[in-house]
Amino acid sequence: MATMVAIDPHVVWTFLASLLGFLLLSLLRRRNYGNATANDKGKVTKKNKTSENHVSEECLKSSGTDVIIVGAGVAGAALAHTLGKGGRRVRVIERDLTEPDRIVGELLQPGGYLKLIDLGLEDCVEEIDAQRVLGYALFKDGKNTTLSYPLEQFHSDVAGRSFHNGRFIQRMREKAATLPNVQLEQAHAPLTIVCDGCFSNLRRTLCKPQVEVPSCFVGLILENCDLPFANHGHVILADPSPILFYQISSTEVRCLVDVPGQKVPPIANGAMANYLKNVVAPQLPPELHDPFISAIDKGNIRTMLNRSMPANPQPTPGALLMGDAFNMRHPLTGGGMTVALSDIVILRDLLKPLRALYKVFSASPDQARKEMRQACFDYLSLGGVCSTGPVALLSCLNPHPLSLVLHFFAVAIYGVGRLLLPFPSPKRIWIGVRVIWGAAGIIFPIIKAEGVRQMFFPATIPAYHRAPPAN
Repeated sequence: MATMVAIDPHVVWTFLASLLGFLLLSLLRRRNYGNATANDKGKVTKKNKTSENHVSEECLKSSGTDVIIVGAGVAGAALAHTLGKGGRRVRVIERDLTEPDRIVGELLQPGGYLKLIDLGLEDCVEEIDAQRVLGYALFKDGKNTTLSYPLEQFHSDVAGRSFHNGRFIQRMREKAATLPNVQLEQAHAPLTIVCDGCFSNLRRTLCKPQVEVPSCFVGLILENCDLPFANHGHVILADPSPILFYQISSTEVRCLVDVPGQKVPPIANGAMANYLKNVVAPQLPPELHDPFISAIDKGNIRTMLNRSMPANPQPTPGALLMGDAFNMRHPLTGGGMTVALSDIVILRDLLKPLRALYKVFSASPDQARKEMRQACFDYLSLGGVCSTGPVALLSCLNPHPLSLVLHFFAVAIYGVGRLLLPFPSPKRIWIGVRVIWGAAGIIFPIIKAEGVRQMFFPATIPAYHRAPPAN
């Protein structure tokens, strides 16, 4: 019989006290080091401080500008209106003010709509034939399930919105331009905010980009097509990767076919049309098959690389990145615009005084990944907290990363339970181990890329946690 080893409680408390003392000592040393560094820098820059302030004041007086924003997309236009409404003199630089024509940025989550209300921009989804989105419908192997947004505690008008991206941006630009202190011209200012999107030319000077291209989107528009579930985005868990359908107007449905890798079949020689008809179309629900074929025959097929880039800022006094120029996620999550609007709310408040889901949904020849994919579908189909929790995350109504991690591993554990019941076998046990290992291999790299402190303890991150680049 094994004997229990008793641990003296004094040893435990001594260990905890030592650990606490070590942490306090580390914090004090860090603070002292920071003060010493600041003093050393102060000796060098003290004689230039007066002249620098003078230059900034002269710049303000001569240019009449407080803030320059590069880019007038969702982030740039919304920020220009917000800062202009707050009394700041804003100038926006945009390379092309005609209506954009994109195949993404067309779905605004309910959390993003709440940010529009907070910013006073909710009327920008009016008069553009925007469609209400109340949740998602998932399809897999002939089965389907609906996932509704948890909107019970909100006003009846709160929901997701889908629309033509260009119409939405033009409405935001028009609203920003109505303010007399918001202008579109070239200028110099003490603060420059870069919002020039995923193709940013200034990104490399303000951060250390690590852009990944996991897949491409092939975009089509289906006309006069009724989706199986009204006011829901439709996600087809197809092979080799998901297919999305959602309304962008009262008569148009956007279809996005995800193609893994950076190369897609050529459009010009008909290879793309053959791929869509022979590989994709057979996996669609019957209601969508014929409109999908008709859209292919019309020939207006477009492609776009899907980019993913974690935030890795290189703080530069007087400049910052926002929107897709700073941080990108796979468009499958539909949260890009919501994140940008949330950042604008944060920046507004600060200035008052002055890839996990995609990997799970994508098909894989690996048996463990197949089990994880099926477990995700079945877990969401359970209803209750198993569906409202993940959908609240997806809709940006619950922005807490810890909830993401908990539900992610809950799916993995649920998948293992499916494997082990009613009778476990060595093969099923081994696949279960690989499911847990695969889940860890998906979520932990994301946590590492984002930073543990940034995800779970954002309040502990100082404004400038990295040294500015050396001149």
